[in-house]
Amino acid sequence: MSQPIILVPAARLAKSPTNVRKSSDAEADAQLEASIVAHGILQNLIGLPVARKKGQYRITAGGRRLDAVHRAIEKGDLPADFELPVMVVSDASNAIEISLSENFFKLAMNPADACRAFQDIIETEHKSSADIAKRFGLTERFVLGRLRLAALAEPVFEALRDGSITLDIAMAYASTSDTARQSSVFEQLGQGYYRANVGEIRRQLASCAYRGNDPKALLVGRDDYVAAGGRIESDLFTDDATEMWIDGDVLDRLADEKLTAAAEAIREREGFAQIRTVVAPHIPYTETYGLRQVQGELSPLTDEEEARCEQIQNELEAIEEAAADENGEGYTADDEVRTQTLEAEYEVIQSRTPILTEEQKASALAYVVIGRDGQPRIHEQLYMAPVETPVDEDRNADDDGDVDHGEEAEGSSKPVVSQRLADELAMMKTELLAVHVASDPQFALDVGTFIMADAATRHFGSSDLASELRARGPSPRVANFESGTVAAEEWAKLDSALDRSWIDHEDVRGRYDAFCALSDEARAAWLGWAIARTFDAVPAGRTGSAFIDHLGAKLAIDVAAWWRPTAKNYFDRITKPTILTLFETVGSTELRYRYGASKKHDLAASAEKLFAGDILVEAEIKERAITWLPDAMRFQPVADEMVEPLEGDGLDGAMTDAAGMISGDPDTDPVSGSDTDEIAAAA
Repeated sequence: MSQPIILVPAARLAKSPTNVRKSSDAEADAQLEASIVAHGILQNLIGLPVARKKGQYRITAGGRRLDAVHRAIEKGDLPADFELPVMVVSDASNAIEISLSENFFKLAMNPADACRAFQDIIETEHKSSADIAKRFGLTERFVLGRLRLAALAEPVFEALRDGSITLDIAMAYASTSDTARQSSVFEQLGQGYYRANVGEIRRQLASCAYRGNDPKALLVGRDDYVAAGGRIESDLFTDDATEMWIDGDVLDRLADEKLTAAAEAIREREGFAQIRTVVAPHIPYTETYGLRQVQGELSPLTDEEEARCEQIQNELEAIEEAAADENGEGYTADDEVRTQTLEAEYEVIQSRTPILTEEQKASALAYVVIGRDGQPRIHEQLYMAPVETPVDEDRNADDDGDVDHGEEAEGSSKPVVSQRLADELAMMKTELLAVHVASDPQFALDVGTFIMADAATRHFGSSDLASELRARGPSPRVANFESGTVAAEEWAKLDSALDRSWIDHEDVRGRYDAFCALSDEARAAWLGWAIARTFDAVPAGRTGSAFIDHLGAKLAIDVAAWWRPTAKNYFDRITKPTILTLFETVGSTELRYRYGASKKHDLAASAEKLFAGDILVEAEIKERAITWLPDAMRFQPVADEMVEPLEGDGLDGAMTDAAGMISGDPDTDPVSGSDTDEIAAAA
């Protein structure tokens, strides 16, 4: 049987103590109040009649709506006799359950649905954003933001609707109104690591956009940019300097064309051998790496400058002599100030701007960049123009021995190649190489091994390798650490046995050809060496340790055969009670008491001998001692039960040796008393 719903004046209603909602949100309450004033109560309240007070009810569900009505009545936004629909229930025992049910099963509205709802109100009811804000108790800025989200690119909006992205991510995409750019970045990030990184999304969206005061924008000009199809995004809060030019590809192309034309005119006027353009205020380091700077000649000093320099030197000598006089007081404060002033003046006179001769210009490479004001300018530093390797004369000569001088004449006046074009050509050339390398696995294995080995053996870097592939050794967890273990000795032997005959070639091409000429066994040894040195020393239980343990288990490394705890690498680093507990674990209580009176230093030495099998004890105690290992040195999860030591494989390959060397970090922290039980249980 349905419960009756009656209209009750707000003055006769009060919140019940059994109402489960005890906290609220002031902003949300204000929005609810505005909605009630505009539309009235859209959902009935639930209440219980008050005993011995006819016509009065306590509200168990709908307390926020009741509070909003009372506030609106106090403000005069609603009449004092405003009535609310109330469903009356008679069973007070269900009051709390009813209140909880109404609040608990509410489903928050999907933000995508709210965005489109605002948009529909504007389009169908012809309301303004200000009208919507007032009606729902929101700020107009909030409404405008939701309308901006409603205009998101369809893939992004659908991802918001189905919950694939959060509201914050959607707002990051809405930082630009360019829906094509939104779709491109959304597809590019896909399911990658940065798909939910708001900062990365904003950077990607802005990477192809420029502000109006960017040097590129100043160089091209607003009118030319717009005429070429470029779009500008601005609002009431931006000006010509802060507006966004969102078609970065259009601006890049126009800036490249304008700077190239300016560079051609500069070369004809100045007479440089070569000229290059960089569409930026600065030249990247990689562009000038390996180029030799042109040092101009200093202009001679004028007679006045020479005379002044001589006066300064004489005065400085006089001050020095006075300070050195045996009756003097040394340099006074005034002397020091005067000396600094004179030296600074002398430095200014001597620091003249170098002047380039016409011959130097004719052999120089100049860069044309964009100034901060958007004007093309010659970068202050000139470089020696690279000289191309001369081609074999026989290839340029005709059958009758004549040389095509026309081609040489043309070669002496090369067209200007912009940095962007040079970069694009390099990208296409590298794509061609990548396709062929990827199609030849054996070639890829050889060149990859060479690149890693060459980069690791060069003392001053390997910038000539033109590859990002590296086999860098990780930073050591403990500085200047030397383990002195058998594995370390074997690694040193393995390293010294590598065939380094190819390393001494100065040119990378020579090193590569010599490396490829090595035997298969020698190249394989370099591959194992390069890969093995990259493993990080990860303490047990840390991120990455599971993979280290898995590799060691697959290689069936017999750790006990390679590593034993010694006083230096283990027992000196743990407490005396812990050592005695280990004695009891592998032996007996009697063994513990036998060494209980020993000093810590002597006890550590005895422990080293015991766990190396060098103390006369029962056979079963010796067996347990020589196979015992700390948890951190096992290639298995710490929580696993102790397993029998695996049969050793000896030296079955360089990778086994290398993995054995880096399998753990013996320089562990001292074991606290709480670790004693774990060590004993694991043993």
